[in-house]
Amino acid sequence: MSVRTSGLVRDPATWLVYLQMSTFATMLYGLSAALPLLRIEQDTSQAVAGLHGTALAIGGVACGLSLPSLARRYGRRRVTWTGLAVMDLAVLTIIAWPVLPVTLAGFTVASYAGSLALYSGMAALTDHHSESAGRSAISEANAVAVAVGIGATFLLSVLAGTSASWRAAMLVTPLMTVVVAAALGRHWVKDVPMPERPSGARVPFGPRFQLAGAVLFCAAAVEFCFNLWGAKLFADQAGLSPATAATGLTAFTAGVAAGRVAGARLSLRYPPAPLLVGAMALTGAGWLLFWLATTPLLGYLGLIVSGLGVSVHFPMCVALLHATSGNRPDEAGARASLYAGLGVGIGPFALGALADASGSHRAFLVVPLLIVLAIGGILLQRRLPSPDA
Repeated sequence: MSVRTSGLVRDPATWLVYLQMSTFATMLYGLSAALPLLRIEQDTSQAVAGLHGTALAIGGVACGLSLPSLARRYGRRRVTWTGLAVMDLAVLTIIAWPVLPVTLAGFTVASYAGSLALYSGMAALTDHHSESAGRSAISEANAVAVAVGIGATFLLSVLAGTSASWRAAMLVTPLMTVVVAAALGRHWVKDVPMPERPSGARVPFGPRFQLAGAVLFCAAAVEFCFNLWGAKLFADQAGLSPATAATGLTAFTAGVAAGRVAGARLSLRYPPAPLLVGAMALTGAGWLLFWLATTPLLGYLGLIVSGLGVSVHFPMCVALLHATSGNRPDEAGARASLYAGLGVGIGPFALGALADASGSHRAFLVVPLLIVLAIGGILLQRRLPSPDA
């Protein structure tokens, strides 16, 4: 039975997409939380460890390049399930053989395959619901995903100090895929056929779409600076062990989960742009509190507030891209993967390199710079004429 709240119908097919995106989240947040521990095992510098963020980015960019043709040829359903299966194999490979070349390749493949499932799912939600309900569904799907991701990061932080280690926590990803397939695999959001393009034809996106993509680049970089390096700064500032500091990511993802629940409601009433500006400002306030914190309590509080702000960034950026794509959600999703992938790769890697040179505290000044650029992009995007696609 479907459930209607504020215009959003949650039928079984919608819940399936929510849980598929949640499976992706266990991989993404789990590997992010494991990175500081993996760096210690591999005995690498912060810049080299940051290459794992670049690996995630390469996977996202590859998804953006291939998703439209794969979705057109095979349909979203087949692309999504195949992506989850390949993602699971990559995670199992990382668990079994955590040496640097293998983990870099594993992060790349897991990101690529998981992103196929993620962006196919969000495009399906856009087609399955009305415009405002589609925005709400995307935000709510990300809220559910992050809530599940909290469990993954918390489990990892608990097991990190035991003989089971972080590897046992990462088994959640393939196990969840099996459970979701068994419970809801027969349901699906009906595929909307993608029109075939004439040979050589290409319809360009306009400047409003491109600016929305630049904002997504900044937003993704901000989120993954927290995901990949927040625990390191937390350990340095508050004098915590790496395993204990990993709980900081749980606090951050808790803020993200709570914020996305609220964001799903707000997105039914307000367009993406003003929500994004407010969310960026809130992220900046949380960053400042976290950056100045010298005690665990203030650090946790700063991470929660930052997470509340970050919660709105990704779903509303994707909604903004869909809204300015000229009714091309699959292509918009593919471009979203490109912009987000570049942000994931460049932001955390730059922060890691700066941390090696001047310490993680100064390096984290990258975050407010990205926030200012994102707000500027949103304000400029709103001043441009519409339509643009």
